[in-house]
Amino acid sequence: MGDVNVKLLRRILVGFIREEVTKVGIRKAVLGLSGGIDSALVAYLAAEALGPENVHACIMPYRTSNPESEAHARLAAEHLGIHYQVIDITPMIDAYFSRFPDADSMRRGNKMARERMTILYDHSAALPALVLGTSNKTELLLGYGTLYGDMASALNPIGDIYKTQVWQLSEEMGVPRDIIEKQPSADLWAGQTDEQELGFTYREVDKLLYSMVDQRMSREELGKNGFAPDFIATVSARIQNSHFKRRLPIIAKVSNRTIDRDFRYSRDWGK
Repeated sequence: MGDVNVKLLRRILVGFIREEVTKVGIRKAVLGLSGGIDSALVAYLAAEALGPENVHACIMPYRTSNPESEAHARLAAEHLGIHYQVIDITPMIDAYFSRFPDADSMRRGNKMARERMTILYDHSAALPALVLGTSNKTELLLGYGTLYGDMASALNPIGDIYKTQVWQLSEEMGVPRDIIEKQPSADLWAGQTDEQELGFTYREVDKLLYSMVDQRMSREELGKNGFAPDFIATVSARIQNSHFKRRLPIIAKVSNRTIDRDFRYSRDWGK
């Protein structure tokens, strides 16, 4: 996978946000700013598409969150001049898990991600604004995200670009270097990093995913291109096992026109 044409990609994604937000009669967007590169890039794209005055960010730390995450989120918001507010999710999360003190880190992390998304949708209704997604293509293919949490949104401008391309486009957009160069982390618990949890680096897996998904190489072809069989098997299993996260809930078909099978139209089909 070579370098992406960042200037063209920038124009496409800025135009995508502007068109998809405004064509439904809305002028504003809201997103969660985590302090990481993905949400920072989306904020930069949205500010260019809609104007910083029309972009609203929520920074939603938990008591164990790395203070650097909030600092970097504030840095991006203040650099852009977008509206932002800090909403501590500790009271909501701790009130719930006081009833379930034995919950493991996965349950707690998923609850935090979904709590943050409920806050974004509440602000979406209050403003009104559309919720922007911040999951990149690498995360979506690997299922590395929380269903109805960080994977939920009204529209996602970076869902078809790999993490490697996120870094490239962030350079073009002028995202602060402190954010670009930091270790990727969902910051769901102390010391957590994406690559440590995944077991491989984003740059390694992006090369494989691009060959596997975009170029449709067979396992034999992937092996001939230097990818280890165990790595191919691990990534393939992750893609297959997380497919349920990338589609609408399955509806039992009992009528002539079932919503997710026969009643299919584009987003703006009634216009």
